[in-house]
Amino acid sequence: MKTKLDIAKNWLPRYTGTKIDEFGDYMLLTNFNEYVTKFAERFKCNVNGIGRPMQSATNNNGLSIINFGIGSANAATIMDLLIARKPKGVLFLGKCGGLKHTTEIGHFILPIAAIRGEGTSNDYLPAEVPALPSFKLHKFISDKIIARKLEYRTGVIYTTNRRLWEWDNSFKEYLRKLGAIGIDMETATLFIVGYANQITRGALLLVSDLPMFAEGVKTEKSDQTVTQKFVDLHLNIGIEAMTDIGKKGEKIKHFTY
Repeated sequence: MKTKLDIAKNWLPRYTGTKIDEFGDYMLLTNFNEYVTKFAERFKCNVNGIGRPMQSATNNNGLSIINFGIGSANAATIMDLLIARKPKGVLFLGKCGGLKHTTEIGHFILPIAAIRGEGTSNDYLPAEVPALPSFKLHKFISDKIIARKLEYRTGVIYTTNRRLWEWDNSFKEYLRKLGAIGIDMETATLFIVGYANQITRGALLLVSDLPMFAEGVKTEKSDQTVTQKFVDLHLNIGIEAMTDIGKKGEKIKHFTY
């Protein structure tokens, strides 16, 4: 295996327990196995990769979902491995912490950009390259949300490698100065590595906690409440958008990198 593509073709099935040609043209990415389980139950399809680093499922409409795990290193790994399949579009269904008073638990965020605070993306492109989604993919998802008569937020997401920072007041002050609307551990990495690998990518984030305030820090109980109230809607929007975009959406990639 001498090339990046050679390695990805070998490793994508090894990590996911799924053959390359069994994945669909469009994909949902997530950090949570529950999303994969709900997807499989809805479409009565198998969950592959049990016992492996990543679980996945694919329905008969050519849509796949992959749980790649938590953190920017895993985000970079899946976006590298996906060059073996060359998907037409990838949407990340992630959760984030809300950083502004205008964000509430249960809100959806379509990030216009992400701040590369994680460091992982520096291995792919220089720090001055912005982490951006594919505009036409986000435009289509926006239309789907509006058609449901739902609100959503836009803004910049701060992506960090720090999982435990909620106690650090100096870091919180730094976040306030940046003006980011939310914080997570994957979005910037997905955008940059997707760009580096010529993969059309986007993110629809669910605000799951309000970590700037002590009473808003996520707990097991609060996360269960968010899951019960909002995860089905989150997943359904992603499924609808990525199922219809190939049929109804404006062509999302029409140029050569």
